[in-house]
Amino acid sequence: MLETKKALPILFLVMFLVMVGFGIIIPVLPFYAENIGASPTQLGLLMAVYSLMQLLFAPVWGRISDRIGRKPVIMIGIFGLGLSFFLMGLSSSLWMLFAARIIGGFLSAANMPTVMAYVADITTSEDRGKGMGIVGAATGLGFIFGPAIGGIFSKMSLNMPFYIAGTSSVLTLFLVFFLLKESLTEEKRNQQQTKKTSLRDSFNGPVSTLFILQLFISLSLAGLEATFAYYAAEKAGLGTINLGYIFMIMGLASAFVQGGLIGRLTKKFGEGRVIQAGILISAIGFGLILLVENFTTAAIFLTIFGIGNGMIRPSISALITKTTTSGHGSATGFLSSFDSLGRIIGPPVGGWLFSITIGLPYISGIVLSLIAFVLYRFYTARVKQLHY
Repeated sequence: MLETKKALPILFLVMFLVMVGFGIIIPVLPFYAENIGASPTQLGLLMAVYSLMQLLFAPVWGRISDRIGRKPVIMIGIFGLGLSFFLMGLSSSLWMLFAARIIGGFLSAANMPTVMAYVADITTSEDRGKGMGIVGAATGLGFIFGPAIGGIFSKMSLNMPFYIAGTSSVLTLFLVFFLLKESLTEEKRNQQQTKKTSLRDSFNGPVSTLFILQLFISLSLAGLEATFAYYAAEKAGLGTINLGYIFMIMGLASAFVQGGLIGRLTKKFGEGRVIQAGILISAIGFGLILLVENFTTAAIFLTIFGIGNGMIRPSISALITKTTTSGHGSATGFLSSFDSLGRIIGPPVGGWLFSITIGLPYISGIVLSLIAFVLYRFYTARVKQLHY
C-alpha cells in the first residue's frame, strides 16, 4: 500500500518526537518538584496522577477517534502534551504542577491508542505486526534520547527542559497538520457507526483476555523499572551512569526487534507464536537478572528481557486490532488503559516486594510472565470454542 509507505515513516517520527518530549522531563521532574516543595509522597502522586488520567481516558479518546477520525484526535493529544510541558515550566507552586500533569494526562491519553488505530487502518492483516512494531520502536528510541537531552538542558536551568519539550511538541503538531493524511475515511466511519458497540461490549469476548495479559506484562515491566537501579547497586555496585548505559543498550535492542524483526516474525509465524515466545524470553530474562554480578552480566541479562518484552506489545496490538468487533480506536484505547494500570500498580508493588527481599520483584516477574503465557493459551481455547 503506497499510503502505508508514506504514512508509517511520518508516524514513526511523530511518536519518536512525542516520546522524546516526554523523556526530556523524566530526569528533571523530581528535582523540579522538590524545589517547589514536593515531598517524596507528593512526587509519587505527581507521577501516578498522569498515568491515572491515561488509564481513564485512553478508551474514550480511542472511541472518539473512531467517530471523528484519527488526525484531529492525534493533534489534540500532542497539543495537550505541549501545553502541559509549558505549564510545568511556568509552575511556581505544587498545585500548578499537579494541574499541568492532570491536563497533560487527560489530553495526551489520545496519542498512543489513536496512533495504533491509525496503523491498523492503513496496514493489511499480514503487515499489521510490522506497523505496530515501528510505532513501538519509535516509542522506545524516544525514551532513550529524551532523558539524555533533558539532562543536558537541565544544566542551564531546571525550567529549560520543559520549554524544550514544549517546543518539540509544537513542531510535532505542525508535522501532523501538514504531512499526515486522515486514515479513517467517511465511508469507514459510517460503517463503524452502523455496528456501534458500547465500551462494555468492546471489552467482551476472547479479546478481553488479551487486555488482561497486557496488564500482567506491564505490571512486571514497571516493577523491574522501579527497582532495578537499587538492585544493581546492591548486587553489582553499579552507579547511575552505568545504569543509564544498561537501559540504553536494553532500549536499543528492544527498538531493533520492534522496528526490524517483528514484521518478519509475525508474517512467518503469526502473532500468537511471537507473543508466546516473547513471554518466555522475558521470563528467562527475569530469571537471569537474579544472577547479575557486574556491568556486563547486567547489560546482557536486561537486554534478553528487553528483547522478549519488545516482541509482546506490537504483536498484541496487531492481534487485537485484527480480532476486535468494535472500532480500532476503542480496542487500542482499552489496550493503552490496561498498560497504564500496570504502570500505576507496578512500581509500588515492586518496591514493596524489593523491601521484603531484593530478588522478589524478578521472581514475581517470572510468575507474572507464566500467568500471561497461560492467559494466552486460554485466549486461543476460547477462540477455538467460538469457531466450532
